[in-house]
Amino acid sequence: ARALANRFTDAYSAAAPVAYPAVHHLTAPIRAAAARLGDAEALNLWAGTGFASAVPGPAAGIVARLTG
Repeated sequence: ARALANRFTDAYSAAAPVAYPAVHHLTAPIRAAAARLGDAEALNLWAGTGFASAVPGPAAGIVARLTG
């Protein structure tokens, strides 16, 4: 999977297991603590190859553009 680069990916990418779901289970406590603290730098933020094309805005407007 692809993820946005942040402190999490810097710290764990090289030592991460190569297969899902192992990486999910091994990092679950880290991600849970980060979510409780609202620390996006310690979460795995999955993103596809087109993430740079994403535009900010209200969800309703984005959904309308995608479905309209």
